[in-house]
Amino acid sequence: MKKIFLHWGIISGITMFFIMITSVCTAETNLVTLPASPGVGFPILSLMVFSPLLGLLFACLLRNGHGERSAGVATLLSSFVTFALGIYLLLQFDLNHYGFQFVEQVPWIDIFGIQYYLGIDGISLVLVLVAILILPSALAATWSTKEKSWQFQVQTMLLQIGILGSFMALDAILFYTFFEIMLVPLYFMIGIWGGHNRIYATTKFFIYTVFGSLLLLASIIYTGILYHETFGVWSFSIIDWYDLPIPASTQMWLFAGFCLAFAIKAPMFPFHTWLPDAHYEAPTLGSVELAAMLLKLGPYGIIRFVIPLFPDAAHVYVPILIIFGLIGITYGGLVAMVQQKLKKLIAYSSVAHMGYIIIGVFVFNMQGLAGGLIQMINHALVTGALFLCVGMLYQRTKTQEIVDYGGVAHSMPIFACFFLFFSLASIGLPGLNGFVGELMIMLGAARMNIFYAIAAAFGVVIAAVYMLWMYQRVIFGPIKNDMVRNLKDLNLREQLVLIPLAVFTLVLGVYPQPFFDHVNTTLEGYLKQFNAEEFQQQHKFDLAAYWSLKQDK
Repeated sequence: MKKIFLHWGIISGITMFFIMITSVCTAETNLVTLPASPGVGFPILSLMVFSPLLGLLFACLLRNGHGERSAGVATLLSSFVTFALGIYLLLQFDLNHYGFQFVEQVPWIDIFGIQYYLGIDGISLVLVLVAILILPSALAATWSTKEKSWQFQVQTMLLQIGILGSFMALDAILFYTFFEIMLVPLYFMIGIWGGHNRIYATTKFFIYTVFGSLLLLASIIYTGILYHETFGVWSFSIIDWYDLPIPASTQMWLFAGFCLAFAIKAPMFPFHTWLPDAHYEAPTLGSVELAAMLLKLGPYGIIRFVIPLFPDAAHVYVPILIIFGLIGITYGGLVAMVQQKLKKLIAYSSVAHMGYIIIGVFVFNMQGLAGGLIQMINHALVTGALFLCVGMLYQRTKTQEIVDYGGVAHSMPIFACFFLFFSLASIGLPGLNGFVGELMIMLGAARMNIFYAIAAAFGVVIAAVYMLWMYQRVIFGPIKNDMVRNLKDLNLREQLVLIPLAVFTLVLGVYPQPFFDHVNTTLEGYLKQFNAEEFQQQHKFDLAAYWSLKQDK
């Protein structure tokens, strides 16, 4: 097994290294040919995407001797390199430029118009920044666990490459390539380093994701064929596809194919059943990355592909998808309420939170879309932090059962404070980031249909019940047993991991304006691109007119 991982890691690393070298050697010329796109004169996006290769290759090379600690140091330092590049990217980002920036465009499979094509706008920028913040936090939090083997570190670095590449890819085939790269390491993470029932969880994860991936691939290929039939040339550029006139009947099928693939990834009700098992059996780092970043590719794919490419079909499907989002909020909350295991409770809370995000994406107004996007960031920070907290507790007790706890605040007061803080953020307490996202989504939903907002508001009440009840049973009350009595509180390393996440959670709740400054220009242009205002007016429910009509009758 170790040889398999070694060969897999080295082959993947060498392959991606050559891709990176190709992009570095040719990107400068391509940046010059795209003067409308702000850049920095060197291929910073490629460097960011493939910087985890440093950790991957060193983890393979340092597998003997010092072993686990050396591999852990290599991957952690690699994540800091990526983080530093991301900060530079943020500082160079032009807030007033609508469109993609730092574009790198290199022919890849020229006969079919497939390109190595990277770029970011405000939407992808904020998701990339969260990705590079979450990974070093998760690596540092799991420093002393079984996840520090060099084989695990190889999978972690490949996962990060897939995540970053997916958010930056502007070629559909390149996007699909990065999209699939993510699935392989996560499959190994759950299947090898997971819990006792990991094979069942891995099989279920594999079946769902492969079905979604094949559906996505078929939809991408068919859209590429349509482009060739329409314009006489091949192109899989998402930017080129935005100008593709697709008949309404064809849009219906393609919308269903793309949307179903991304709904499985989100996951959106009723395609969510793989998620709780995957979360529960996955190691801590796998759960954090799954909740914080992989789930965001579902809504991101809908924003990037589905709505702009198939606006007429979106017209038809919008009410159905919003209803599914509302069902997900209520269903996820009610099922979370009866869970007896910590990670499964948080996993079902993710189903509810993703319901809010889906609603925000499909109400087609600035409030809803901005709310959905900031809620994606909020969910990554807060749910990622909750999984880290549960992982820290599990590392000490080796049990996920809520009934085994009680009185943890007596032995772990610092942990109790952090856990309460992130639990309240998950509920949506005013002053914390969850409140901002949920409020804006409900405002956006109210602009389309007041009943959507009312139904979504009930989810906040349900969230308060299951989160506070769970917190009460785990943290408060008398100490139940010697296991809880002998628990050691968070050490300095664990506190330093949670503090940055807590700071961002508070800042986004108190003063979210810098976030909106970075996404507003992109979102305004995005909404104009497919006449979102007209969409909203056609789906708007006028309550005053409704009551006036009832009185006339």
